[in-house]
Amino acid sequence: MTFLGWAVALLLFFPILWTVLTSFKSEVEAIAFPPAFWPSGWTLENYFEVQERSEYFGHFLNSVALSLGSTVIGMLIAIPAAWSMAFQPAASTRHVLMWMLSTKMMPAVGALVPVFLIFKSAGLLDTLPGITLIVLVGNLPIMVWMLYTYFKEIPADILEACRMDGATVWKELVHVLLPMSLPGVASTMLLNIILAWNEAFWTLSLTAVKAAPLSAFIASYSSPQGLFWAKLSAASTLAIVPILIIGWISQKQLVRGLTFGAVK
Repeated sequence: MTFLGWAVALLLFFPILWTVLTSFKSEVEAIAFPPAFWPSGWTLENYFEVQERSEYFGHFLNSVALSLGSTVIGMLIAIPAAWSMAFQPAASTRHVLMWMLSTKMMPAVGALVPVFLIFKSAGLLDTLPGITLIVLVGNLPIMVWMLYTYFKEIPADILEACRMDGATVWKELVHVLLPMSLPGVASTMLLNIILAWNEAFWTLSLTAVKAAPLSAFIASYSSPQGLFWAKLSAASTLAIVPILIIGWISQKQLVRGLTFGAVK
């Protein structure tokens, strides 16, 4: 089983490894057939050209603002919503949860035209508030569902005891509920950061220059001539390295949060 696990992990990681290695090849070597696994002559030319051609740090800061902004605002909405659905459910709570989940089943392209027209009328095209808003709306159902699942694992008697001791709703949330569900809250935040960082459809459709994140930065290296694989790999490597580092550092917390309440 250990061997099988390593085999699956290497299979999933191979595209990333190939992208990194290709970024150190020349354009001629990158499209050579049969392809060579290791670069014959390691070069940083692609990275230098990417830095000269594009403003990497501007796109990077836009991705950071998009990911953190949508996550923080989303958590401020999702935590009270999940709390009310978990501990003070109404007759329509289950229907509301299913409706929220059903919105993720609709292809994003189906809402592109009305969203584009609304953003154009509101002056939100190619702005950080605009792209943050659409990513937030897209990821909010997942955040509410995850937090709702985690909160349901907490005994309601504990919260009732807090209320009997005179705790307000705010104190109940901050001092009791959130500390007890910290793994679930942390995993929800991390997952939303990853989803927002990797968002491509809305960022490519609603941004151009000012608010373009790293997904648009990568897309700018496609070329009709086809001689772009090495530069595209360098741009992709620069875009995925930050989120890979975050995922590697927080993997234990993420796994713990995703399995929160699954094993008694």
